[in-house]
Amino acid sequence: MKFLDQAKIFIQSGNGGAGCVSFRREKYIEFGGPNGGDGGKGGSIYFEAVANLNTLIDFRYTQHFKAKKGQNGMGAQKNGCKAPDIIIKVPVGTEILAEDGETLLADMTTPGQTYLAAKGGDGGRGNVNFKTATNQAPRYAEPGWPGEEKWIWLKLKIIADAGLIGMPNAGKSTFLTNVTKARPKIADYPFTTLHPNLGVAWVDNYELVLADIPGLIEGAHEGIGLGDRFLKHVERCEAFLHLIDGTSEDVAQNYKTIRRELELYNPQLLQKPEVVVLNKCDALDEKTIKEKLAALEKACHTKVFAVSAVAKKGVTECLHELNQYIKRKRKPQEEITPAADTNINKTWSPI
Repeated sequence: MKFLDQAKIFIQSGNGGAGCVSFRREKYIEFGGPNGGDGGKGGSIYFEAVANLNTLIDFRYTQHFKAKKGQNGMGAQKNGCKAPDIIIKVPVGTEILAEDGETLLADMTTPGQTYLAAKGGDGGRGNVNFKTATNQAPRYAEPGWPGEEKWIWLKLKIIADAGLIGMPNAGKSTFLTNVTKARPKIADYPFTTLHPNLGVAWVDNYELVLADIPGLIEGAHEGIGLGDRFLKHVERCEAFLHLIDGTSEDVAQNYKTIRRELELYNPQLLQKPEVVVLNKCDALDEKTIKEKLAALEKACHTKVFAVSAVAKKGVTECLHELNQYIKRKRKPQEEITPAADTNINKTWSPI
């Protein structure tokens, strides 16, 4: 199953059923009068956020959703049946946008949340509703009201506590692998990560959901490399874990490059708390580590953690620092039952 974080679909609610023109015809009843029933309401289209979905891949193969028309009215004042509604299930964190791709219609952030995207048309009234003292045999009934139809965009923004950001080959996937049970692809070439990955670590007996996104390079906001399309997956994060490759020549410049790309994408991202980590320290000597820590601290004006993700050195300290910025209410570890791995690697590992 592939990871898909946006899709364009067509939705159409059902038309209302037509009202009925009918007259009572029974033996020995001379003046039966009108008895046409009302038409049934057309089916509506709802979206529902569910917790056990993590991709929009289903909408790659099904892009059209059309609800049925309401049943027409019948004689003997029988109303038509209402057509069934269509409930489209989407992952938690999905934004529903208008056809222009910018107007936000709904933000599905909590499990069980529903949104009425297209209301079904009302059924028409039968001729029994138009009987008056001066028009005792109306031969008119209303047609059903039309439903709604529109194209909409679905865009998934992963909900995580903290986002792992950094340049390609900074060790983000290695870090995620060693602190959680997530198993993203790891290799010694840039852009190994092609889609976001999720992992859940445990810090102070509470879960900490980490999101690993593909690496950024200078010019990502212009589409260079993989671009900045995956940055939307860290917009909901409460904090960032910024990994810097300790083996690079200019760690300070790498830090500034990523911060610049965040600013160009969305200036509000710079307001989020950030924990800066100098990674791959196992490949450096003590003198080089001190020099690069000093240069990095001068650039970011905050404490920098020296870490080796592959050797699992220093990871606990930086996770404890990151954990203090997570404000959402979280369940203790003993209240949560680990689930099976999924495509986004939503897994657990104690710290």
